[in-house]
Order: sequence, then structure tokens, then C-alpha cells
Amino acid sequence: MPDARFFEALPPLTVAEIAQRVGGRVARGGERQIAHVAPLSDADGGAIAFVADRKFAASLAETRAGCVIVGPKILDQAPAEAAVVVSDEPQAAWARAAELLHRPWLLDRAIDIKEAAEDSSVVIEPGAVLAPGVRIGRGSRIGAGAIIGPGVQIGRDCRIGALTSIGFALIGDRVRILAGARIGEAGFGAAWSSQGPIDIPQLGRVVIQDGVSIGANTCIDRGAYGDTVIGENSKIDNLVHIAHNCVIGRNALMAAFTGLAGTVTVGDNVMFGGRAGIGDHLSIGQGARIAAGAGVLADVPAGETWSGYPAKPIRQSLREAVWLAKQAAGKIRGRDESHG
Repeated sequence: MPDARFFEALPPLTVAEIAQRVGGRVARGGERQIAHVAPLSDADGGAIAFVADRKFAASLAETRAGCVIVGPKILDQAPAEAAVVVSDEPQAAWARAAELLHRPWLLDRAIDIKEAAEDSSVVIEPGAVLAPGVRIGRGSRIGAGAIIGPGVQIGRDCRIGALTSIGFALIGDRVRILAGARIGEAGFGAAWSSQGPIDIPQLGRVVIQDGVSIGANTCIDRGAYGDTVIGENSKIDNLVHIAHNCVIGRNALMAAFTGLAGTVTVGDNVMFGGRAGIGDHLSIGQGARIAAGAGVLADVPAGETWSGYPAKPIRQSLREAVWLAKQAAGKIRGRDESHG
């Protein structure tokens, strides 16, 4: 279930009601009650999940979901115990179902510092707004104009910069977030439909562990369903983007303009040079180094240093760069001689 501190659970619906409102048709089990959405692997008997491709047939067979939304071509592979909705656009139908069953809590009123603070050592600078359900540990300071959204938990001895916004987040002790950072905004996710692409509701959280530093104007998206996690003592520069479902290990260092696409896993003690870019669903092994400007399109083994675009082990990348430079120089020299 999405965290109740951040998402309101709307009344359950029958499978038939959901099918009617998302543009699908009931294949079986229309009377079953559904209370929440979930991925196939996390779903229980009260959840609705989806699958759109035969390559996920094994996961479909093993799911415990109360209802599955499937495309017509894989209807025969739906588990016998589950209710079934058939749709030509299963992911879009699931996204619509998520909006029927879950709604983010809204910042419809501000609370007084006394409702949120652990004790009188907490400081709230002028113009900061605290939403219902916020909790702030002793010794922490919230900067001027910051917005702390519903349900956010902030630990002890934290420093939250001016004009920062934080939502859907659990923050540990001794965390430093500089001005203008955006923590917990919706990650980028869209599903194609007959009406064009539609947003996929982002129902996860951001978890920032103890001792983390986050630079000015950095954006860290909340998970699509699970969590985006920043490990202990990691140091993140200004203007970094970390997309939904990324899991960053301890002691990571990220220089400015680094960008991680969704569902990247980073081990402990990894370093990223400025403007490094990491493709989605990749793994960066423990102790790896990613050079400035590198474009990573494959998993990086532990302890290796990669550079270039597409990024490769640094020795290979440098050899290829030298060879290419020599080839280019030779062609230019040959052309000049022919004109001489």
C-alpha cells in the first residue's frame, strides 16, 4: 500500500466499476473488491496490477494480485485465481485505476511549529510553511520560504535551505539540503493511450539517510511505487537530478549536472564527475568511478573507472580516443598535401 502519511486511500471499487471507468472490459471476477494498485510482484488479494507484454508472463503466473489488467493477446495466461480486466492499453488503464484508488494529501492548511517540532530548539524561518503531519527533530532549522509537505518526517540537526520544497519524504539526522532543492516531486512516467500519453501516478517516497548533503536546485524524484533512496553520508552537488526508484549507496559523491535515469542502483563509495549521465535500470558497482561527461549505457562493475560516450573502461576509452584523433589528423594531413 502507498504510505498513508502521503496518500489518501479512496473507497474500494469492484472490478466491474474499475473496468467501466478505465475503458476496459471484465473477463471474470467483476464483483471482487479492489482497494489499491500495485506492481505484479508486490500485489496482494486487494490490489490491481497490470501486464502488457508476453515477456512478463512468468511474473503474471506468480502474482497474488486480486485483479490483473491484461492485453487481449495474453488473456489466456492470466492466473485462474485473479479477476481479469482486458484492455488494449493495460498500462494506461492501470494508471487511471491508480487515480481512482489513491490521492496525495494536499497542503490545504499550515500548522503551527508547536505541532511539528520535537522541542523548542527547532527553528522555522519567516515564510516557511509546514503541512499537517510534519514532524521535525530537535536542533533542525527550516529556511525562509521552504515548503514542507504533508506527512514529511525530518530528523535531528538538519538544515533545510530557503525556498526548498520537500514532499513524500523521510529524512534522517544531520541532513543538509541547500536552497531551492526539490525533494519528492513526481518522477517522469507516462503511458501511451488512444488519447495520447497520460501521466502514471507516482505512489512512492524519497528516503534520505543520515548525514546526506544535497546541493542547491537539485531534484530527487519520489519512487513510482517503492522508494528512491539516498544512502548515508552521500554528498550531492548543485543541479543534480536523481529520477524515481534510484537507490544510492553510502558515501556517494556526485558533482554538478550529474543525471541518473529511473531505477538506477548505485553501490557504496561511488564517485560521479560533473555532467555524468546514467541510463535507466543500470547498476553501478561498489567503488566505481564515472568520469566527468561520461554517458553510461551499460552496467559498471565494482571498482572500475569508466569514461567517454558511450562510456567504457577508461583505458579502452582513451585508446579509442587517441586512435580516432590520429585517424582524423592523418586524413587532414593527406588532404592538405593533395592540395599542395
